[in-house]
Amino acid sequence: MAETSDQAKTSAAPAAGLAAGQAAQAAGDGMDVHTALDLFEIAGSLNSTLDLDSLLMKIGAAAEKLLDSEASSTMLVTDDKKSLYFKVASGEKSKALRSMLLPIGTGIGGSVAQSRKPEIVNDTRTDPRFAGKFDKASGFITRSILAVPMEYRGEVVGVVEVLNKRDGAYTDRDLMLLKSLASLASVAITNTKIMADQKNFFSHTLELISAVIETAKPSMTGHPMRSAKLACAMGRLLGVDDYEYRMLYYAGILHDVGYVAFNNPAVLSEFGVVKAAEEMHPTMSAKMLEGIRMIEGAIPMIQSHHENFDGTGFPNKLAGDAIPQGARILQLIETVEELRMVGLRPPDLYARAQAEVEAGKGKSFDPKVVEAFCELMKSPESVW
Repeated sequence: MAETSDQAKTSAAPAAGLAAGQAAQAAGDGMDVHTALDLFEIAGSLNSTLDLDSLLMKIGAAAEKLLDSEASSTMLVTDDKKSLYFKVASGEKSKALRSMLLPIGTGIGGSVAQSRKPEIVNDTRTDPRFAGKFDKASGFITRSILAVPMEYRGEVVGVVEVLNKRDGAYTDRDLMLLKSLASLASVAITNTKIMADQKNFFSHTLELISAVIETAKPSMTGHPMRSAKLACAMGRLLGVDDYEYRMLYYAGILHDVGYVAFNNPAVLSEFGVVKAAEEMHPTMSAKMLEGIRMIEGAIPMIQSHHENFDGTGFPNKLAGDAIPQGARILQLIETVEELRMVGLRPPDLYARAQAEVEAGKGKSFDPKVVEAFCELMKSPESVW
């Protein structure tokens, strides 16, 4: 759950290294230096982008350039493993191909996916497998095809093709180069799928944890998500960067998870207590989340979200800038959320909250955080 991007990148690294190794081998087999460098550049970008379409378009453009071809396409295997669909294709009318499927085993691309063997067809008119319906849909006239399967850890993920060699016929040397590009494409596709799956799992897990936190106290229904939304809105006004924005979101949802442990004897025993005091929940929250790398930047915010700006808070009596900015934001949010929890409702809630934070400016609350909150209270319904 906690290592979504790191795990995906780690999973892709060996295959990326393999693809780069193939590029190096290709260079050793007589490929010119510029071609090899192009392959290395694409391999190097695998772990630095989450935009699959952009990366596949880059690979397709490289294939067209390096193999002197008029067009290229990348087809992926459908979830049911029965067909191929066009993920990326070049050409003015390529959008028409996006809704079309090629059953595996039919057409040249489908045959390549089924056999897992590359195909060179230098005259499509002589090959009965050629699926002319795609030319009719796109308006492109295909004269020759070089198609290579994309595989990752023994599984076919798709087929990459280049079409219409401008000068001469496709050769075994072209095949070697497209195989290297196909390896890069297969890594990019698998990497993106892993990251998407892990992101989906993580987001659903956060929702589950949020629901569990809400059960800790009768008044906490909606508190985690409201806190996260308001914290992010305040963070934007205060100019936090993208990383801190994400950490604010996680801290907003998870800052009160320690309450879940209040009735858990096993967790309490780790803290050496039989009954937890209110002042313990920030430390317990931080301790429970310790070691989760994806949210490590949120943990100091969680640990200090009840520290007062003047040093009178808990658990460590930090003051001023010694308190992480995200914690200073959450401290204010905790105070105004308490007003909602005791039964105040808009518009009285907004007026009372603004008066409360103004009264605590420079004492409980960072003046800059107070200013950001008051700015948001000009249109409070959209953020709280």
